Amino acid sequence: MSGVLPLSFREDEPFIGARSSAGNGDSLAIEMEQETSTSTSSGGSSRKKNSRLKCFGVDLSPDNVAVAMVYFVQGVLGLARLAVSFYLKDDLHLDPAETAVVTGFSALPWLVKPLYGFISDSIPLFGYRRRSYLVLSGLLGALSWSLMATFVDSKYGAACCILLGSFSVAFSDVVVDSMVVERARGESQSVSGSLQSLCWGSSAFGGIVSSYFSGSLVDAYGVRFVFGVTALLPLITSAVAVLVKEQRVIGQARGPNVPLGNSSFLKSSKENIIQLWNAVRQPNVFLPTVFIFLWQATPQSDSAMFFFTTNKLGFTPEFLGRVKLVTSVASLAGVGLYNGFLKNVPLRKIFLATTVTGTVLGMTQVFLVTGLSRQFGISDEWFAIGDSLILTVLSQASFMPVLVLAAKLCPEGMEATLFATLMSISNGGNVLGGLIGAGLTQIFGVTKDKFDNLAALIILCNLSSLLPLPLLHLLPRDDSDTASKVKM
Repeated sequence: MSGVLPLSFREDEPFIGARSSAGNGDSLAIEMEQETSTSTSSGGSSRKKNSRLKCFGVDLSPDNVAVAMVYFVQGVLGLARLAVSFYLKDDLHLDPAETAVVTGFSALPWLVKPLYGFISDSIPLFGYRRRSYLVLSGLLGALSWSLMATFVDSKYGAACCILLGSFSVAFSDVVVDSMVVERARGESQSVSGSLQSLCWGSSAFGGIVSSYFSGSLVDAYGVRFVFGVTALLPLITSAVAVLVKEQRVIGQARGPNVPLGNSSFLKSSKENIIQLWNAVRQPNVFLPTVFIFLWQATPQSDSAMFFFTTNKLGFTPEFLGRVKLVTSVASLAGVGLYNGFLKNVPLRKIFLATTVTGTVLGMTQVFLVTGLSRQFGISDEWFAIGDSLILTVLSQASFMPVLVLAAKLCPEGMEATLFATLMSISNGGNVLGGLIGAGLTQIFGVTKDKFDNLAALIILCNLSSLLPLPLLHLLPRDDSDTASKVKM
């Protein structure tokens, strides 16, 4: 997916997720979830009648506000993104390939999201399966960035702290995305698209809020100060946990300290694994998942381009912050583009159009690397802004169908577990693409001060985006195919 700039894990890395559904082996768990489901269903019509405040066509109920705020936090955490990049490059003196590896390592928590969902469902903290984990996730995120602001002074320490911060975001993502999956079940592609638009629109808005300051604060106060400010932001996730409507779980099997040797726990674990395997191996789930993985796994040249724009072109943190502001606005525009014009378009057409267009437009980065843009009278700065804007709109518009498809594939009773699994596989493809890009960067001899083969690297990465297109037939043809149930 290199032709269209990949949305790394809530970099919207940024990337996604959902919690796991409880297994059938625990009758109390089923009773609790049925009560919650019944309450949600009975209250649905009244909410639609009474709530006048909507966003992207979605009622802003307390639960939906909590979901939107967690996504907002994921976007606003971009405040530290430039600081991390400059810290790895200037303070730790890493080269482009090493930076790409550290970035890939920090994304590992996004690959095991079903595990977080199962933990959340099976081991409630202080009687709650959602609220408590949101609070804990926020505290872990605050801890990780506090360590970055104070004690970390090596690439290994930085990698571990970034990993911890990524884990906190991924876990909170698992908790809140379950609400989105439950609401998307049985709905049309249009309604499911509106829910995803609310989530990613909130994330994009958070990115807009933090983008400009991300560069100017690095210039004015340094990376450590930015890390310290960022440490305050995850606490918002902890605060909005009170908005989540959840009944307290009562009973020995659902107490705050569940022994792993408990027979009910082991039985539930086994049944969850069997149920998950039976769902994943169904052709209408397995085949689209293969396509999504391969579509995400194409190599990327982002780290090499960052070193080129800062070391060769001399782009400052403040200017890169402005570029990030533009891309955040463009990301929101991409959500609006999908929500307004594309959510009823067949998935195959969206993937084909955005991939081909993104590949062609992605080649324009060669103009910046070779200096051709200056020969056309366009400065490097303006070309970089325009290029990033267009590619980000396409990137977001092409990524939204991935979320919709994953949500629609999930059968009743396995929504959250399967959604988390599909998103973990998608994230795994993105990590693999980043690592392949790091290897190609090393092979092409691109370093922190040598960029002779960067243009060739960009061309190769962009052309590789076309490789998954012959497998478009693995995707469902239309919304009715997508909504088909998986046999359990």
